[in-house]
Amino acid sequence: MSQEDKLIESVSYAPLGIYALESSRGIGEKVNQYIVSWRESREHKYQDTPHHDKYQRDTFLIDGKCIRFGTGEAKAVINDSIRGMDVYILVDVCNYSLTYTVCGNLNHMSPDDHFQDLKRVISALSGKARRVTVIMPFLYESRQDKRSSRESLDCALALQELSHLGVDSVITFDAHNPSVQNATPFKSFDNVMPSYQFVKALVRNVPDIKIDADHMMVISPDLGAMNRAIYFATVLDTDMGMFHKRRDYTKVVDGRNPIVAHEFLGGEVAGKDVLVLDDMISSGDSMLDVARELKKRGANRIILCSTFGLFTNGTGKFDKAYEDGLIYRVITTNLIYQTPELLSREWYISADMSKYIALLIDSLNHDASISEFLSPTERIHTLLEKHRNGENFNE
Repeated sequence: MSQEDKLIESVSYAPLGIYALESSRGIGEKVNQYIVSWRESREHKYQDTPHHDKYQRDTFLIDGKCIRFGTGEAKAVINDSIRGMDVYILVDVCNYSLTYTVCGNLNHMSPDDHFQDLKRVISALSGKARRVTVIMPFLYESRQDKRSSRESLDCALALQELSHLGVDSVITFDAHNPSVQNATPFKSFDNVMPSYQFVKALVRNVPDIKIDADHMMVISPDLGAMNRAIYFATVLDTDMGMFHKRRDYTKVVDGRNPIVAHEFLGGEVAGKDVLVLDDMISSGDSMLDVARELKKRGANRIILCSTFGLFTNGTGKFDKAYEDGLIYRVITTNLIYQTPELLSREWYISADMSKYIALLIDSLNHDASISEFLSPTERIHTLLEKHRNGENFNE
């Protein structure tokens, strides 16, 4: 039975409500449009029964906002009734484009500000929602997930805060360390990988790429990305390699130990297109260093692929790398804020995740399994078969 047939045959858990904070307004509107369209055309088994109340609506977005005072303090206000609803809250803690004033001084919103607004929205729900799910693509403080000295455990504390506020489930994407969910063992935590969307963006935007062991290789830029690279290499039926970062642990620069050298472990890359995979591009220095090492070994086109394109130091380095022929394309998702400058770059490819999030929300609202979305191997194989046969696809 297909996923759509399962949804038609099942009753929704509760009336659906989507609260997109201002940081996720764009992707939230896309998600809403998908669900509205699907439910308008869906001939539901229970459409003439009380169970179908509020199932089809013009919008599932909840009207509300966070209001700022002159001191920088804020409060969340919800203008719609949310009693008995199955509420999904979307937040992008990396959206630094939003600003507010503190005593006349302009401040850009930090991850701390976004997380505080998220808690305000949950507080404004006042326990009236039947179930609350937080969709936080970039997990707040996910890089501070473990303790290596006398330091804070910010990510674990944040998850515990959400649990104490009544959040039933957290959905995130490509968490830096998924084991942080152990901080709240009795709450649902889903770590979703955008693997299928990466492959789809790749074959759509680089149609001449040959995905096989003779023409392509998957590279992990460090040990932390190994599992991701192994999965891709297995599914794409290609070889893989990895780089080991040798760091100087006697120094700390910008909050991290500087990299001394990249040591390559793997087979021959000469003449092959290379896909370099990681969870995030921060400053980009590490990924570009890997690209340089690959070029020294004779790699053909180098495509950098990362779930989160933070580009904390801007895109200048990538512009130069593209002009010098060092990189061919960079693929990241639209799960976090993308600057207009980034979207205009010839070397940049955006993997749209709005339909994927809509599928997750629509399925979870029916209490249906999302296992096929969490493990997209079969869909990737179908996509690759179409690509190898030269077929067009639109999914």
